[in-house]
Amino acid sequence: MIKMGMVIGDRYEVLEKIGTGGMSDVYRAKDEKLSRMVAVKILKQEFSENENFVQKFRTEAQAAAGLMHPNIVNVYDVGDEKGIYYIVMELVDGITLKRYIEEKNRLTVKEAVSISIQVAMGLEAAHNNNIIHRDIKPQNIIISKEGKVKVTDFGIAKAATSNTITSNVMGSVHYTSPEQARGGYSDAMSDIYSLGITMFEMLTGRVPFNGDTTVAIAIKHIQELVQSPRAFVPDIPISVEKIVLKCCQKSPDRRYQTASDLIADLKRSLITPDEDFVQLQDADDERATRVASEEEVRELKENLQPREPAPKKKKPAEVRKGQGKPAQSQGKGRPAANGKKKRIRENEAPAQEKRPQGTVERATMLTALVIAVLVVIILFFAIGSAIGVFGSGGAASSRSDATASSLAGIEVPDVSGQNILYAQAEETLRAQGFLVRKMDDPASSAPKNTVTSQEPAGGSYLNRGETITVYVSTGAGAAQNASTAQSTADDAATSATSEEPPDVQVPGVIGRSEAEATRLLIEAGLRANIIEVHSNETEGTIINQNPPAGTRMAAGAQVNIEKSIGPEVVTYRYSGSIEAPTESEHYVPGMEVSIRFESSQDGVILETTTSAFPYPFTAEHMKSATGMIVMRFQAGDTQQQISRSVEFEREQQ
Repeated sequence: MIKMGMVIGDRYEVLEKIGTGGMSDVYRAKDEKLSRMVAVKILKQEFSENENFVQKFRTEAQAAAGLMHPNIVNVYDVGDEKGIYYIVMELVDGITLKRYIEEKNRLTVKEAVSISIQVAMGLEAAHNNNIIHRDIKPQNIIISKEGKVKVTDFGIAKAATSNTITSNVMGSVHYTSPEQARGGYSDAMSDIYSLGITMFEMLTGRVPFNGDTTVAIAIKHIQELVQSPRAFVPDIPISVEKIVLKCCQKSPDRRYQTASDLIADLKRSLITPDEDFVQLQDADDERATRVASEEEVRELKENLQPREPAPKKKKPAEVRKGQGKPAQSQGKGRPAANGKKKRIRENEAPAQEKRPQGTVERATMLTALVIAVLVVIILFFAIGSAIGVFGSGGAASSRSDATASSLAGIEVPDVSGQNILYAQAEETLRAQGFLVRKMDDPASSAPKNTVTSQEPAGGSYLNRGETITVYVSTGAGAAQNASTAQSTADDAATSATSEEPPDVQVPGVIGRSEAEATRLLIEAGLRANIIEVHSNETEGTIINQNPPAGTRMAAGAQVNIEKSIGPEVVTYRYSGSIEAPTESEHYVPGMEVSIRFESSQDGVILETTTSAFPYPFTAEHMKSATGMIVMRFQAGDTQQQISRSVEFEREQQ
C-alpha cells in the first residue's frame, strides 16, 4: 500500500498521486539524494505478483534506462522493495497528447507534423539502440509546458505483450499494428504504424477504426484499409495525407523502413506541403499480392476444375464435339472411313448442334483463368519495372537476375558519381539502413572529400545493417587544381544545404496565456522556451518574447517567451539592540521602559517592558523596509514618550 510521505528505495519520498493506468500508478516524488523531483511509476498488485512478468518488466525497463534523448522521458532507476516494483523517471510538467487532442478537437497540420517529427526522433533513437516501443499512442506521448514532445513507457509494452496481456488492458487496440493484432512478431515498422494512426487522430480528431469490442477493432486493423484523412479534413495537404497512409500500410515492408526516412518526409512536408513526393504503392494492390493459404489454393483448384457432363443417350452416328469420327468407332480405336463421316449441314442453325452439356461453361472458365494469369504476369512485370527490380531494359535473363538479387536485400545506391562529397554519400547510404566505412584514396586526382569509388558497387543488393566501404579522395593528386576543387566543394555544400527547412514567421504571443502562446508557436513550426520573471502584470501572462513578432526564423527554432509570475516578494529583517533612552530624555538607568516595535505593513512586531539595556532583538520576513520603536516610561510626575525610526535590512531571496 502506497502512502503519502513514505520513502521508496531509501531515497524517493512519495508526495502525491498524479496519474493511473491499466498497469501502474504514477506518483510525484522527491529524490532526496539528488534533490530533484521525479515521477515514480509503481506496478499494480496483479502484475507485481506475476514473477514471469516482473522479470521481463525489469529487463526491459533496465534497457530503456540506457536511452537518453530530448524526445524520450528518461528512465533514471528501476527497483523493488517489499513487493513494490517501481520505475523512476523524468518528471515532465505537461499533458498527454490524448488530452491535448481532446481539448482542441483536432490539431492543425503544422502542429501535427511538428509533434510527429519529435515523436519520430525519439523512436529513431530507441530503434538505433534496438529498443522497440510496441505501444505508441497519444496516451504515451507528453507535451511539456515548454512545447517539447516526449515519448514515455519504453520497455513496458514488450513485457506486457510477452505476458499475454489483452489489448483491452493495454488500452492500445486502436493503435496496434496488424502484425501485433495477429500476435505475431513486431519491430520498428510496428511503431511506425502506430505513429501513423496517432497522426491520423491528430489531424482528424478521431481514430480510423472503432468497434464494440477490442477483437472487432483488431480485425479491422488486419482486414480493412485505413481511409484517407482527407476524407474527414479535405484541406490536409497531399504530402501529409500520403505520409499517414504510408505509415499505415498493412504490410510492414510497404511502410517507412526507418524512423529517419519518416522524419525526412515530414520535414519536407513542412517545406512543400502540396508537393506529391511520397512514394506510396496503390492501396488496391494490398489484396492483389496477398499470399493464399494452402486451403484457399485447394478450394480454388476445386472451383476451377471442369466438371464432366451427365451421361446422355446419343444416336450411334452422332458426332461428338472435337472428334472427327462417329461415336460407334470409339470402341474400335480406329477412325471411320473417309467420306463416311457424318457432317452437319452448313445451313443448320447453331442451336441444332449437338454439343455436350457444360462445354461452353468450361471454355469460358478456362479462358477467364488464362486472362487472369496474363493480367497477374503483366502487373508483376509492370510493378517490378516501376520499382527498379527489372532495371531500365535488357533481356529476360537480366530481369530474372535483378529479381533474384532483390530477394537478397535492397539495392545499394550508387554514390561514386562525379563530384559527390563523402558527407552526401554517407547520408544517402545511412538513410537506406547501411553502415558506412570511410577509406582514404590518396592517389585520386579528384577534389578533396569527393567519393572516388565504393564496395560493393551501386546496383548490387545487400541486407540492411551491412557495411559499404566508400573511398574518398584526400586531394593530394589534385593540388594543381585547388581552385577547381574549392569551387566544386562550394557548389556541393550549397546543394547540401539547399533543402534545409525554410524560415517561418514568429507569431506575436505577448499578452496571451502560457498555454495559448505555446500552441501558437507550435502551430507556426517553432518551439517555446518559457522563462519565468517577476512582474506587476497578471500572473501567467506572457510579457515579452525574443525574437519579436514578425521575425523570420528557421522551422523548429526556439523562441524565448517571458511569463509573469507576479510581483517579486521582497522581505526585510532587523537584527540589533534597542538602546536605552538618554539622560537628556529624562531617563534614569534602572527605570522600567515599555517598548513597542512596529511597521506600517507588519503591525506590532514587539511589545514588552524592560529595564535592562541594551535590549537585543531580531525580526525576520517583514514586508516593510522601515519601522518605528516607541518607548514610554514615567519620569517623576511626567509620562515620557520617545520615538525612533529604524531601517531594516533586505533579506536575500
